[in-house]
Amino acid sequence: MVTKDMNILEAAQKYPVITTIFKKYGLGCIGCMVAAGETLGEGLEAHGLNADAVVAEINKLIEEENK
Repeated sequence: MVTKDMNILEAAQKYPVITTIFKKYGLGCIGCMVAAGETLGEGLEAHGLNADAVVAEINKLIEEENK
């Protein structure tokens, strides 16, 4: 599972399904150079999103994928 303190690229490499959520919200974070040094929380909040809610959505998707 991911937390908002995880690095964006590391989280995406470990859980590629994250890109589905990023696309849903129109985020290009995975291809952004800043993502290498930014946490999920920082990236999501920088785009005006509720980091806790989006991380919960990501974790739900990861859990569903692992069933």
